[in-house]
Formats: sequence, structure tokens, C-alpha cells
Amino acid sequence: MADLHPRLAAVTERIRDRSRVSRAAYLDRMRRAAEACPPRAGLSCANLAHAFAAAPAADKLRLRGNGTANIGIVTSYNDMLSAHQPFERFPAIIKEAARAAGAVAQVAGGVPAMCDGVTQGNPGMELSLFSRDAIAMGTAVALSHNMFDAALLLGVCDKIVPGLVIGALGFGHLPVILVPAGPMPSGIANAEKSRIRQDFAAGRVGRDALLEVETKSYHGAGTCTFYGTANSNQLLMEVMGLHLPGAAFVPPGTALRDALTAEAARRALQITSGGHSYTPVGELVDECAVVNGIVGLMATGGSTNHTMHLVAIARAAGIAVTWDDFDDISAITPLLARIYPNGPADVNHFHAAGGMAFLIGELLDAGLLHPDVTTVAGPGLARYRQEPVLQDGGLLWRDGPGSSGDPAVLTGLAAPFAPDGGLRLIRGNLGRGVMKISAVRPEHRLVEAPALVFDSQDAVVAAHKAGALRRDFVAVLRFQGPRANGMPELHRLTPILGALMDEGHKVALLTDGRMSGASGKVPAVIHLSPEALGGGPLGLVRDGDIIRLDAGQGHLEALVPEAEWQARAVATLSPDPLSGSLGRSLFTRFRAAALTAEEGAGIFD
Repeated sequence: MADLHPRLAAVTERIRDRSRVSRAAYLDRMRRAAEACPPRAGLSCANLAHAFAAAPAADKLRLRGNGTANIGIVTSYNDMLSAHQPFERFPAIIKEAARAAGAVAQVAGGVPAMCDGVTQGNPGMELSLFSRDAIAMGTAVALSHNMFDAALLLGVCDKIVPGLVIGALGFGHLPVILVPAGPMPSGIANAEKSRIRQDFAAGRVGRDALLEVETKSYHGAGTCTFYGTANSNQLLMEVMGLHLPGAAFVPPGTALRDALTAEAARRALQITSGGHSYTPVGELVDECAVVNGIVGLMATGGSTNHTMHLVAIARAAGIAVTWDDFDDISAITPLLARIYPNGPADVNHFHAAGGMAFLIGELLDAGLLHPDVTTVAGPGLARYRQEPVLQDGGLLWRDGPGSSGDPAVLTGLAAPFAPDGGLRLIRGNLGRGVMKISAVRPEHRLVEAPALVFDSQDAVVAAHKAGALRRDFVAVLRFQGPRANGMPELHRLTPILGALMDEGHKVALLTDGRMSGASGKVPAVIHLSPEALGGGPLGLVRDGDIIRLDAGQGHLEALVPEAEWQARAVATLSPDPLSGSLGRSLFTRFRAAALTAEEGAGIFD
């Protein structure tokens, strides 16, 4: 194992210095909470009776005593969404494992789980980002009863995992393990899916053909198999030591998945304050763990959503991370995975090629991960070089593969797909934003073209239908930030812009909104801050302004004379008569309190 890369060490130390006061204050609060509020110790007889009134007799008897550990299960189960449907069975598996170990497990509460794939291009997307903070609060409510010695968090998708972790960090004195469900089986080839989507956008095929392809893509229980935010979540939780080793991409409904779920319960009991390896989550999620998460994201071309979610998670633990940290880490982290939309393969192919054990081993050997971290599996990240298997009916871990099973999907440090992680901090007179260039061809990374300014996705779609977009242009889509409308994802535009690129037009997208984990071949600078509603410079752009995007140099500029630029008034957002409908009015205060995208776009200080 190589020494830690000096630039990685420098970034970590910079984060540590920046966070010294806030991190110390957080740890002090958590340690005081552990001393002042040991589980169940402060509950009266009436409190306890309420807490186990519905429990089976044997569990009730155990909870009446003082020596039994109790695991709180926080679940995002629902049976509409494929990624969360498998969680229906998990509480029973966890409870059985806990009872076999002489302990108890209770479902502490549920949190909402919404799907951006369902709400994409619809008003529900305006609730999406803030659902993360609602989930964090729901997690806190679930754990508020002070009945639990540890928590198991059942979650997978976009806002759910970050929300669960942020909420759990409010109870940082408790041990916490994330329990994933795994991906659905592979469906139709991603290249074919992308082609049909573009054909539909261009009017070459109808809705029936599109629905048939989509149905063959999303066709069973488990996480969507492309490498979006959901699967980026799973990878990050493992690299950060919050999963059991190798748990991320084991399929649902298999004996191995059930064995890992049961083992999570057993391990949670071992790392309570009454166990032999007390591991509070507030200490586990430290500066080194956060940096390891960023490295894992960059090494695999993961979701741009984590330029907000990882920031928000770190912030909840008293750690201050900026986009400069992401950019510096990206510059030294080679790209080792090609998973759609960065390539044709999906996460099942990645897992079969060697998956997490091979990836983590390569990064450790290159000095690109902090090895001496605390994890839920014990001290040190080397444990995550192993993969779980069933042998003679029992669960054990063996060394992961020493080479990739498919170098076209997962490669080693000797032959990376790219010398860097493919994420760029983009800055200039239009603010600061991020761009995922790992899926953008080199010839599309430099665009200079006139601006076409829009205030909604619908306006872009209408312009395309009217034939106004068959030209070189930079789409400037403003008023999509967290304070304006909750920062929806804008994937409805991807097939349109992709089809125009295929016709030979130079196209780019600039927005204070999101594109996230499915960001593909279209050059898109997203999360631009400050957002237009807050007076950001996107509000100064006018139709016809020449925009120059140089992703290679990380530069973005409106080529407008400085005097004219300074004299312009910032555009204002026209009121939407439907903006308070479909639940959006319930999030008015969230929008008003939202931090910038670079600060995590959350509502918590």
C-alpha cells in the first residue's frame, strides 16, 4: 500500500483546518448527549410501557430489563418504487437476527421515498431536493424516543440516503449502519434506451415505442441499474465505511442479500456502547471519511448531486467542504469505471467485474484513500478489499479479485480510462458551477455560441417543437435554483439537446438547476451559484449574448463588454399561478431558508 497522495493529504488538512471549530463543537455536543441520554435510562415506567406495548411477549420481557440492546430500524419502504419495495422483508430478517443474539429490534419509523424518475419534468420534482431535509427530520423523529442503542437505516435512492445520514448525525452518539437493497437485473442495453429516447424527442418514434423500451429498462424490484445518484449513494456509503463490506450491489431477493441484512443487525449489536467495539456514527463520519467519499465519486464518474449531498452530510457532522476540494481531488483521481451514462455498462456489470473490492483495493494501493479510518466493520478500510460470499450456509468474506473481470467496465491504476475524475469546478463572470465531463467527448468540451434564455423547461421544449433550436446555441435556463423552485432535475432536456448535438450543432446548457447522476453527453454547467433568484449573474444574460464554455480550463464567460454587463438589471421571475399547488406550498419555508448549492442547498445551519 502506497503512502497517502500528498495532494490528498493537503486537501484533507485544509478541510480539517477549515472545520476545526465546528467539528469540535459537533463532537462535544454528541459526547454530551451520550453521557446525558443513555438509551432508555431516562424513560419513566409509563414511557417504557408505551414503547413496548405492542411488542411480542419475549421482546417486551427483554426491554423491561436494563441489559438488552435495542436496534431502531428507520425504513424508506414503499411498494410503488422498485428500489424500496425489497425493504418490505428486511425488518423481519433484522428482528430475527437480533432475537437470536438475545436483543431486540423495532421499526422506529418510516421516511418518505420519492423517485426523480417518476417526477422528472413534472411539478413533483420541485419537492425532490427538499425531500432530503424532510427525510433527515423524519429520521430524527424516528430516533427521538431514546429507545435505541443503534440504528439500521434502510434506504437507497437519491435524497433518501443523504437524508437518513444527515438525520442520524443528529444522533451522532449512536452506532449506525446503512442497509441497501441492491440493483434490479439488467434490462435493455443502455445505448438502445438512449437512442430511442432521442428518436422520440426528434419525432421519429411514437410514445408506444418509447414506453416499451422504458418498460424493458425498469422492469423489476431493485435500484435502477444506471450509475445515477442512487447507485452513487451505495458506492459512497461503502467507501465511507457505513456499509458492511461488499454490500452495495448484491441483488435483492437473494440468499446473500438476506445474509448481509441479518449480519448488519448482528454487527450493529457489537458496535453499541455496550458492545466490544463502540462506533458512534458522529465519530466515524470524519474528515478522512468524507474525503474518501469524494475520491470514490471521482474514480467512478458518479453523480453531480453529491457536490451538494456530500457537502450537506459533512456539514451535519461539523465539517466544511467546498467545490474547490472536489475539484482538487478530481484532478488527482483517475477514472477507473465506465458505467452508464459514462459508458454502456450498468452497475451489475461493474459488480461482476470486481466491483467495490477491486476498486477500493486499487485506490488504497495508489495512496488515494485514507486507510486508517473507522468503519462499521472495524478499524481500517482494508477490510473493504474483501467481498461477501455464502459457504456451507454461512456468510464469510474472501479477498476480492486482483484483476478486473472486464477491463472495459472496471480498470486498474495501470490503465485508467482518464487521468482525472471527470468533475470540473467551472467559474467566471456567470458564477461558480460544476460540470461532469467524464461522459462528454473532448470535442464537445469547448463551446462558443449565442445564448438562448429560458425560465422553464417547458419553454425549452416549446422552442424545440417550434423548430427554433436547430442551430448552435447555449441554453441558459435560469430560476431553477433551490430558492426559486426547489432545484428540480432537468433531464427532460437531455434527449432534446443530445439529438441536436447528433445533428451537428454545438450545444451547451447553463443552469442554476440540476442534472445529477444521469448527466450525459451534453456539456452542462449546473448548480450555478449564486442562483438567478438571489441576484446571480445568470439573470444578466440576454438572448444573443456570446457565451464561451471551456470545460478543460474550467472557465465560463459571457463575452459582453464590462460596462454593458455592469449596467444591466437582473431579470425577475414571473409568478407561476400554479406554484402553490400539488404540495409545493408546503415547502415555501424550505425554499426561503435554502442555502446555496455549494453549501449543500439545505435548510439546516
